[in-house]
Amino acid sequence: MEDLNHHRIKTNGIFLHVVEKGTGPLVLLLHGFPEFWYSWRHQITFLVNHGYHVVAPDLRGYGDSDSPLSYNSYTLLHLLGDLVGIIDHFGEQQAFLVGHDWGALLAWHLSLHRPDRVKGLIAISVPYYQRNPDAKVIESFRRIYGDGLYICQFQEPGRAEKAFARYDYLTVMKKFLLITKTDNLVAPLDMEIIDYLQTPAVLPPWITEEELQVYADKFQETGFTGPLNYYRAMDMNWELYGAWQGSKISVPSKFIVGDKDIGFDTNGTREYVLGDTFKSLVPDLQVVILDGHHFIQQEKAQQVSEEILAFLHKLSVD
Repeated sequence: MEDLNHHRIKTNGIFLHVVEKGTGPLVLLLHGFPEFWYSWRHQITFLVNHGYHVVAPDLRGYGDSDSPLSYNSYTLLHLLGDLVGIIDHFGEQQAFLVGHDWGALLAWHLSLHRPDRVKGLIAISVPYYQRNPDAKVIESFRRIYGDGLYICQFQEPGRAEKAFARYDYLTVMKKFLLITKTDNLVAPLDMEIIDYLQTPAVLPPWITEEELQVYADKFQETGFTGPLNYYRAMDMNWELYGAWQGSKISVPSKFIVGDKDIGFDTNGTREYVLGDTFKSLVPDLQVVILDGHHFIQQEKAQQVSEEILAFLHKLSVD
């Protein structure tokens, strides 16, 4: 990782830190919660070695990028503006997008708004869902899962930050990154989600203590408010997106998910991603289900990298 180029780019009124390397077609790697560019460490080198220009930003609020204080500055429209500015900075009309978790949401929605800027997208873990016109996001989640759902607990500014602070940063990262739960992240009544999540006694073979410490050190510098603000802006996103109700994504797309991802079976996600509704919203779609959990681009790094490359290569040839 020492030979990567680090840039601080002015985009959409803020500065973003990006890691960049290689020459060839531009590929943006978009991380999720709670991560930063480092979560793509395996894919960066792999894709560069196969002839791609790879850019992995710390998204707004994360890592060494600017972190506006108000959650009002973390709507999807703010975040998509940041990404268009990155593509412009590198002088390209189009980019391939690869996104995991929140990064997947950004990839879907940039493709929805600006298909002229996206050559193809790979979304990992989070599929594209139609907006529910009848109820705001948090209201729906509370009705279905109750207040113990992690997303509901993240709504109150300061609540999750205070709960996380009872643990050292390395423990917090282990609780999230090493999740093996396959059902929804819902804490019992009067328990914080960070207390509910287990801390594994033994690390899985796909990550080391040193790698986890990299995450811990970065979040110790930045805190968690920026990342949590993504969740706090979810209802605002719902309010903003009425105009795109029913819209489809025309960009060539690939969806990759682990069969043990959070809620994959208990939420009906498996049936959804293999069914007609998803395909109707994203007509040019390929779905790949792998053996793995939520952070699958790290857990099954080689397999995911090869799936990404096969998709990029096909579209580059086409």
